[in-house]
Amino acid sequence: MIHYSLQCADGHEFEGWFRNAGDFDRQAREGHLTCPVCGGSEVSKALMAPAVSGARDDAGTVEAVVENAPVKQAQEPAVPVMAMPNPHQAQIVDMMRKLRKLITESADNVGSRFATEARAMHHGETEQRSIYGEASPEDARELVEEGIEILPLPVLPEDKN
Repeated sequence: MIHYSLQCADGHEFEGWFRNAGDFDRQAREGHLTCPVCGGSEVSKALMAPAVSGARDDAGTVEAVVENAPVKQAQEPAVPVMAMPNPHQAQIVDMMRKLRKLITESADNVGSRFATEARAMHHGETEQRSIYGEASPEDARELVEEGIEILPLPVLPEDKN
């Protein structure tokens, strides 16, 4: 597994784990990566420091190799750290969870038949009601082009895990 710091076009930073470097490139190219804050699909790798490992000697220094150049550095005691998200981000995600819950509790889940059901309601072939389900990006685009109003459900951080 490989870990990347990622950033969306709006500047939101988050992390991602991938099987290999090519897996990130493929998912980004195919539009499978989305920002957990805004749902944006324009995601790129953010600048990050390289992970360096090495063996500690008797003097408490670490001998490490970065690009095949030995480096001696003083070893500082490990300090536990935890990344804290922006406090506003937590509030936004909480509101998105509540919105999603409200929608899913008050609408019919039509699953993969979403595009078909939305068209049938639009053309008066079936009763009007609130529905949700899955649609490919192409199906969603076609529905909008046909004048059918749709909205994506909020994408939550746990949806991507």
